[in-house]
Amino acid sequence: MNADKRECMLTPDSEYVELAVEVFAMLADATRVRLILALRNGELPVNALAEKAGKSAAAVSQHLAKMRLARMVTTRQEGTKVYYRLQDGHAWELVADAIHQAEHTLGTAPHHRLHPQHDTAAGQ
Repeated sequence: MNADKRECMLTPDSEYVELAVEVFAMLADATRVRLILALRNGELPVNALAEKAGKSAAAVSQHLAKMRLARMVTTRQEGTKVYYRLQDGHAWELVADAIHQAEHTLGTAPHHRLHPQHDTAAGQ
């Protein structure tokens, strides 16, 4: 039953299409993608994230605030330090898929078949 409901959300007329566009807009920034990549293995403080992203701590804090409002990251405070971590695996999965798509675009990824659902949709 739950799988049927989930499948219903994956239709062109889904009420979630506009929200999905907002998620993609949130990820349409190289710094935010770098932050998600940096957080994939666990939590980090702002200064460490700034170093990994190659940006100032102030700029990274602004990005993290937006990502927190979008519920992509969450925080934990320890003394004066604030640690950020991914809220769940969804943002990481989107970024990983986008990077794999980029690899395919450049021809650096191995060719593989589409998911069987997609094969029939493409007429294969």
